[in-house]
Amino acid sequence: MEKKVCVVGAGLVGAMLATRLAQRGMQVDVYERRPDLRKANIKAGRSINLALSDRGIRALEMVGASQRMRELSIPMHGRFLHDMDGHTSIMPYGREGQYINSISRGMLNAHLLDMAEQTGGVSLHFNSPCADVDLETATITVQDPATSQWVERPYEVIFGTDGAFSVARAKMLRTDRFNYSQQYISSGYKELSMPPLPDGRWALDKNHLHIWPRKRFMLIALPNLDGSFTCTLFLPFEGEVSFEQLVADEQVLAFFGQYFGDAKEKMDNLLHEWHSNATSSLVTVKTTPWHHKDKVLLLGDAAHAIVPFYGQGMNAGFEDVRILDGFMDKYPSWGALFAAYSQQRVADGHAIADLAVNNYTEMRDLVADPHFVKKRALSVRIGELMPQRWIPLYAMVTFSHMPYSEALRLGEKQDQILEQLVRQGIDSNSEPSDIAKAVLRYL
Repeated sequence: MEKKVCVVGAGLVGAMLATRLAQRGMQVDVYERRPDLRKANIKAGRSINLALSDRGIRALEMVGASQRMRELSIPMHGRFLHDMDGHTSIMPYGREGQYINSISRGMLNAHLLDMAEQTGGVSLHFNSPCADVDLETATITVQDPATSQWVERPYEVIFGTDGAFSVARAKMLRTDRFNYSQQYISSGYKELSMPPLPDGRWALDKNHLHIWPRKRFMLIALPNLDGSFTCTLFLPFEGEVSFEQLVADEQVLAFFGQYFGDAKEKMDNLLHEWHSNATSSLVTVKTTPWHHKDKVLLLGDAAHAIVPFYGQGMNAGFEDVRILDGFMDKYPSWGALFAAYSQQRVADGHAIADLAVNNYTEMRDLVADPHFVKKRALSVRIGELMPQRWIPLYAMVTFSHMPYSEALRLGEKQDQILEQLVRQGIDSNSEPSDIAKAVLRYL
């Protein structure tokens, strides 16, 4: 395989990919339409912080970024649920010692860009939007920031890591037998914040992801290193309780007072942020294949944009890089590599997209449903009693490296079994022998 390659997009996935390719001895040009986030006061993408779990951590370890990751992250051991009456409860993510991490998107992206530069062999080009990709010649058309002129630059291959509205993917849409779908959910989101207490401490327990589930909508809060929380409201765009109904200050304050009273009293900048922060949409993108011949390959959101409700968008993108890296030693040419990678990974991209949409229903609604809570507690208990035979779905997705498609398949089977067990009166407090005997009948 030739060594001169191009990466379009310097976000999290693009920066990691460029670093890894350079570590393999390749010369990498990276083009990013935005300014360098390390020098400009801009956000690195839509969300301030993200949930980093095992799949992403494994990829960060591959490129040597695990130590900095630990410095930038805050462990979250479970969901901290807030009901309408102000009562709270905790739903652990998994067994003791299993947790996900709240991490700053911007800080992590900046560190990966630093790593790319320090590795050698990487040239970062900011303020250089890509307008076109020639799929047959692996030539991109980019704007030169110095002259503002559009120039063509040829490469051996192009990696498209330029997000949900990828330029490379847009060109692939015009090719024969390229499948593409996008689906927006009916809800949007708005980011808000909860500042630290006067003494600098967090206003909520910092080692949990806080959720205010309200059936058709919800508020979540993730901790930041500076003592603040990033809060995100997920709410339908239209309807009786929706963004379109919340226009005046009085309406916003009444809404938060009614549904999120204990959070509202801690959100000092609520009205200012409500009017100044955008209301954004959420889209799922599915494509197949993820490559064009031996010239172009899509990774991350460019190949599989997903909604954020499983906390796997970044993790899945990082896992793309790790799996691609593993294929590089097996295939002698770009064409064979791209085809094999695409064939294996597409099913997993589709699976995590479906899992993420399903988890929205769980987070906003089911976590407050007694039947769901009973099933989930039973699933965790079975996992404790029979760890070699039963891994709960959330653990398969978040704390393992099992293919997403396999996790989805097993999770659907588990749910059927749990339904049967609960109907039979088996729950997490039943005798261990009774639980094991009942489960083995189905396994």
